[in-house]
Amino acid sequence: MTPSYQIANIVVINDMKKHKSEFVVIDTVQGELAAQVIRSHLESEGIPVLLKYESAGIVYGLTIDGLGEVRILVPQEFAKEAKEMIKPQE
Repeated sequence: MTPSYQIANIVVINDMKKHKSEFVVIDTVQGELAAQVIRSHLESEGIPVLLKYESAGIVYGLTIDGLGEVRILVPQEFAKEAKEMIKPQE
């Protein structure tokens, strides 16, 4: 698993250069907590994850007008597998 460090709203992931494809959005969720749960699940399966969000939503705790929206990104080569892993089970 790739070590990661979160500083304010910037997620720095070491060793991302080994992924030749670009990161793509696989899902958008409301709130950082939901995003962190998905991130933990994907990373536990060896899939690198980046979270993209507006810092104002985190700093001020706002969730209106898209400020609480968090986009979950993974390398393109993992996108299909990651989408399947986070798909709700019936």
